Amino acid sequence: MKDVAAAAGVSKGAVSLAFNHKSGVSEATRDRIFAAARQLGWAPNSSARSLSRQSVDTIGLAICRPARLLGLEPFYMEFISGIESVLAERNCSLLLRLVGSLEEEITLQERWWKERQIAGSVLVDFHQRDPRIAPLRELGLPAVAVGHPDLTGGFPSVWTDDAPAVAEAVRYLAALGHRRIARVGGPAGLGHSAIRAEAFERTLEELGLDGGRHVETGFSGEEGARATRSLLLTPDRPTAIVYDNDIMAVAGLGVAAEMGVSVPDDLSLLAWDDSQLCRLTHPTLSAMSHDVHRFGAEVTEVLFDVIAGEEVRPRPVATPSLVPRRSTAPPRAQGARL
Repeated sequence: MKDVAAAAGVSKGAVSLAFNHKSGVSEATRDRIFAAARQLGWAPNSSARSLSRQSVDTIGLAICRPARLLGLEPFYMEFISGIESVLAERNCSLLLRLVGSLEEEITLQERWWKERQIAGSVLVDFHQRDPRIAPLRELGLPAVAVGHPDLTGGFPSVWTDDAPAVAEAVRYLAALGHRRIARVGGPAGLGHSAIRAEAFERTLEELGLDGGRHVETGFSGEEGARATRSLLLTPDRPTAIVYDNDIMAVAGLGVAAEMGVSVPDDLSLLAWDDSQLCRLTHPTLSAMSHDVHRFGAEVTEVLFDVIAGEEVRPRPVATPSLVPRRSTAPPRAQGARL
């Protein structure tokens, strides 16, 4: 308000009157104040009429996902519940928005911060060379990045250590006797998918196995089903498939049944992010598991440290661990074929 007042040649009180739509300033002065504010990129607090009297008790979370997919995805439901558990203790709120692109998220975060709708943000789903990093750092937005430090451009980061978990999954399947292992992953540009893909290939090479087949998807059940079908139709089809989320693994199990492929006798399936879905299927799905609710809570606690100006060091909070269930078993002696 002080900067706007100086630019417009008026008092701070006049700026307050103008933005609160109160009498006491002429229309010409009001227009001059708004013009100065636009030039400076300043906006009033949309949730309170006085910045000096209103503390902000809301954090932001923007997710680039279709609304229908988010509603079906157990990971984000558990993650958000973890965030809410910390906010409830602090009597704070979550401002959640679904966006269609990272560019849309940049615009949204800028508006949230300039209008003081949020005290800080949780940033998720980092891409390689993520376009959000530079503008949001320049903005000065207090934020915690959910992702490996190699991806997050200097933002305080919290992440799960996926590479060792991928190696554990591949070594487990290889120990069962599988030699043709495939992976159904997320988009290639998504940072954690790239980390998992690299660890997958590296572990196969260390074990002396042929390079695994990768199919990139958008995480939906429909794409998981399509990817599974394409893998099972190949002449030398895999005997084991690792999926990047539980929804795709469940869809893959359905495709196997549709095609007459027995799980686990002919095909072993392993999901990422263990959830109730994995325990309700028949057979139950082996999975890489970690406490997603606690993960969301720890991310939020770190964000409050950032907002308070405390030094925060990057830290992995968990390494997903293998939970074997009935969907994985040694392959048939001759190798199953359609």
